[in-house]
Amino acid sequence: MTYLTFGLILFSVFLSVVAQIFLKSGMSNKATLDAFGNGFISGIVAVSMNLWVVFGMMAYVASAGVWLMVLSKVEVSRAYPFVGLGFIGTMLFGFWFLNEPLTLNKVIGTLCICTGVYFIAK
Repeated sequence: MTYLTFGLILFSVFLSVVAQIFLKSGMSNKATLDAFGNGFISGIVAVSMNLWVVFGMMAYVASAGVWLMVLSKVEVSRAYPFVGLGFIGTMLFGFWFLNEPLTLNKVIGTLCICTGVYFIAK
């Protein structure tokens, strides 16, 4: 695996993590949540007009585009385990940007995932 391919993998994972944070930010908006109380269609309209959700979806599309480039260069069985690194990023970004608790169980679970990624990538 080349450094470029490895960089593309990490960039794709990063975009996926950013997408999760944006989507959570958008879906935590009180106006968006209240819109679902007025019916499913009202909720969908509110979600589709929420910029955090829109940017989150755009980040996912970008992540998928980068991932397609990765798959054209490396075996999926070598690339896909790195997606597990998204657990680290999501946990840390959730802690930093969303004030989510960083518990010992989360850290231990994430370290277990990282250990698995290390062994599969070798």
